[in-house]
Amino acid sequence: MLYRLYTPADFPALYAIEEICFQPPFRFPRRYMRRLADNPYTITWIAEDDGQMAGFAIADCGREIEGIIAYIQTIEVLPEMRGQGIGNELLRRIEDSVRQGAARAIWLHVDSQNAGAIRLYESHGFVCEGRKENYYPHGGAALIYSKPLEPLA
Repeated sequence: MLYRLYTPADFPALYAIEEICFQPPFRFPRRYMRRLADNPYTITWIAEDDGQMAGFAIADCGREIEGIIAYIQTIEVLPEMRGQGIGNELLRRIEDSVRQGAARAIWLHVDSQNAGAIRLYESHGFVCEGRKENYYPHGGAALIYSKPLEPLA
């Protein structure tokens, strides 16, 4: 598996994965996803298997009172490629990248019913900080996970 940073030429393959992984109304609109991926404050990692995109992860950074905070927008892996550690490696790379960008913490929302994603985040040291009811279009709850990041030496 090859892991590399996103380039604008990757967008069609990236959005094709979005269309496979999420159905409306859960899918990000194409225009929003393009704006997100091309934003200079966003970090997007791509996983490729034999020249074909297998998954990706997107996080953006913003300045808060307490410093730079990163937010994981999404981590997506093609269904047939799951269970091979791709999501784990994408998350590790996102964490390393935002840490290099001086982020002091990283956080996310995850569907309260998504046991696989919850296990992934908890295995990386994320802690559930709360719950937001009716967060998703179907009325489902989101769990809010966060993790402080140690500064690079």
